[in-house]
Amino acid sequence: MSLALSITPWPVLSALLWAMLLVATLFFARPTAHKFIRATGSSLYRMFRTASLSVSKAEQGLAERNRAVLLATGREAKERIVEREFDRINETVQKDLANFSALHRNLSESINRIDKDHQEAVDVPPDPPGWVKAVEAVAAIDMKDSRSGIGSVLSDIHKSLVKAHKEAMVSYHEASGERHALLRKMRPEWREIQQTLCRVGKNVDSLLERSVTIDRHMQEYEEILKEEDRAVSVLSSSSLVYFFVSAFVIVVAIGGATINFSLIARPMAEMVGGTSLIGGFRTADIAALVIILVEISMGLFLMESLRITRLFPVIGALPDKTRVRMIWITFAILFSLACVEAGLAYMREVLLQDELATSALLRGAGAETVTTEYMWITTAAQMGMGFILPFALTFVAIPLETFVHSLRTVVGLVAIGLLQIVSIVLRLAGSASRYVCALAIQLYDLPLFIPLWWTSRDKGEAQPEHSELQKVMS
Repeated sequence: MSLALSITPWPVLSALLWAMLLVATLFFARPTAHKFIRATGSSLYRMFRTASLSVSKAEQGLAERNRAVLLATGREAKERIVEREFDRINETVQKDLANFSALHRNLSESINRIDKDHQEAVDVPPDPPGWVKAVEAVAAIDMKDSRSGIGSVLSDIHKSLVKAHKEAMVSYHEASGERHALLRKMRPEWREIQQTLCRVGKNVDSLLERSVTIDRHMQEYEEILKEEDRAVSVLSSSSLVYFFVSAFVIVVAIGGATINFSLIARPMAEMVGGTSLIGGFRTADIAALVIILVEISMGLFLMESLRITRLFPVIGALPDKTRVRMIWITFAILFSLACVEAGLAYMREVLLQDELATSALLRGAGAETVTTEYMWITTAAQMGMGFILPFALTFVAIPLETFVHSLRTVVGLVAIGLLQIVSIVLRLAGSASRYVCALAIQLYDLPLFIPLWWTSRDKGEAQPEHSELQKVMS
């Protein structure tokens, strides 16, 4: 700087000379510099726009792939649901229609018995014949005429009528009792028919409800096959819900696995040694973690063998005999590991009590201060937890399958959102590059305001002279 300001004896004059030289250089290089700045801005704009278009195309491709994954997952899920509903209907129909002939025969026999009892119940014993006419003839005789002994005859007839009336009443009561007995015999038949018809009605109602459910699932399945936007949006929202719910259940399962680890890590140190290390980690901790992972693996294989989950299609495609054998083998291994964990939990409680007794003796409190009266409660609780937690971790396979299937969709949605943001940022960067170049041109012309003003003034004076010359020429 000192060398640059020493071209004249006066530094201020040197600075003015350098400023004039710089302004002149910038003024004469102004067209070239403007072209360079505009070319740079245009290149940056095209580059950012091309990158934005590429990202947009990648986002569209990812959206199509995610849409296809959603539709394929939804189609598979709907096929499983519809297949299960048809299996239930098939079981119901087979169970009911298999006994339809026996049911029809029982109903026919019950109806025939009711009809027979009803016919017997409506048969009323006939009244004694001729009594009404005999009574009318006797009533027409004059009782005052006693020459022929009619009074005694009438007295005998009266006694006979009273006796016959009593016998008729007894017969009537007996017949009524028989009819009531027949009606009582008909009551169980009526109840049986009513129960049978109620059972048939419930089965029919169940079939109708399931048919309505199947119609709804089939309608959704058709929408999925048609690849409608509504089906895609429903599947997308369902996938998000399944993802968060399954993630929450997996976090809960991780908490259970942590508790299980704390139950067996300490006694494992007594078995494999508490000071040995493998890769910087305690061997006991690694052994306890391996046991828990083996339990989870056995539970996963058990769920796959039961065809509750379908993470491994090879297991689901095994023959039924092999699959049943695998069920029993995995269950036996899981049961054995649960028993081992229960034993380790008991060993942990024993070790804890020994440590408490040792610390009490070292403090001089005496062994009698160590209470072991209620030790069986904590021991039973820890053994129960050690035995139950492996079976509880078995059901982690269900949310794990849901998490894996929904993870693809969620990752796709997140990637689509990120690509959209990147595309918008690149587009904004391209537009910003043009405005930055325009600002750079204005900043470049800022030191040149004096020559630019003088040039514009000369152009303004020359243009009126040119206009007057045109007038003269015209």
